[in-house]
Amino acid sequence: MTDTSNTTNNATTGTNANGTERPAEASGTFTLGGDLTVNRLGYGTMQLTGDGVWGEPRDRDEAIRVLRRAVELGVNLIDTADAYGPYVTDALIREALHPYTDDLVIATKVGFTRQGPGEWIPVGRPEYLRQQTELNLRHLGVERIDLLQLHRIDPKVPLEEQLGELKKLQDEGKVRHIGLSEVSVDELQAAQKIVDIVSVQNLFNLTNRKSEALLDYATENGIGFIPWFPLATGELTKEDGPLTEIAASHGSTPSQLALAWLLRRSPAMLPIPGTSSVSHLEDNLQGALIELSDDEYQTLDAVV
Repeated sequence: MTDTSNTTNNATTGTNANGTERPAEASGTFTLGGDLTVNRLGYGTMQLTGDGVWGEPRDRDEAIRVLRRAVELGVNLIDTADAYGPYVTDALIREALHPYTDDLVIATKVGFTRQGPGEWIPVGRPEYLRQQTELNLRHLGVERIDLLQLHRIDPKVPLEEQLGELKKLQDEGKVRHIGLSEVSVDELQAAQKIVDIVSVQNLFNLTNRKSEALLDYATENGIGFIPWFPLATGELTKEDGPLTEIAASHGSTPSQLALAWLLRRSPAMLPIPGTSSVSHLEDNLQGALIELSDDEYQTLDAVV
C-alpha cells in the first residue's frame, strides 16, 4: 500500500479535475489510523450475493462488472465480510480486482456465523476469529488485511478475548487496522482500552439516526464512521417529499441526495452504498458531486 501517513483529512465537496469521470474522488478523503487514506464514498458488497445474503449472485458477470466499474469511478474503499455468501463476495473481489492496486483498501469483517438465508449468529471465540481471518486472507489473496472489523461483539465471550485475538493477528502482521460494527459509545470506549480502533460501522441513514451519539464521538476522535444501509429513503422519496423536490432542483435522484447529506453530515462519514447493478452504482456515485446549500441541508436534516 502507498504510504499516506502525512495526508490530512479532507472533506471537500464538488468536482475535481477528474470529478465527472471518477466521481468518488469528489467525496474528499479520510485517513484511517493515521496512515490509510481512502476516498470517503466507497462501495459495500453485501448485495452482490443471493437472496438473504446467501449463495451466489443471480448474475455473476454483472457482479464482476460492478466491482471493476466501482474502481474505475474512483472507489478505493470496498467493504466485504466472510459471512457474505458466506465467502462469496471475497471470491468475487479477487476475481474482479486481483492483483490489487496499491491504493485499494479492502475492509472485511469476522465474527458472524451463517446457518442459512437471513440467519446470523455471532461467534467471538478467539479460535474462530483467527480461523476466519486466515480464511479471509486466503480468499482475498492478500498477506495482510487493511481493515479487519469485528462484525458483532459476542456477548458470550469476554470482549478482552475477542479483541485480544485480533490484536495478536495485528502484531503478527496479518491485520493492519481494527474496527468494530454495531456498537454503542460505551462499547467503543471499552474496546479502545484493549486495542486501537480506527473505524466503526453502524446502521445510519437520513431516516435512522439511532447511532448519532456514536457518529459524534467518532468524528471528535478521528475515527471513521461507516454507515451501512445508507440509502433507506423510504417515504422521503414520495412525489411531494423533500428529497424529491430538492433532487429535482439539482437534476439528481433522491438516493444521490441522501448520500450528499451523509457526506456533509460529518467529515468522518464513509458511506458504502451497495448494489448489484452497474447503472445503479454509477447513479449512486454521482451523489459525491452534489453541493447542498445550507438551507437544503437543514431542510433534509429536519425531515425526520
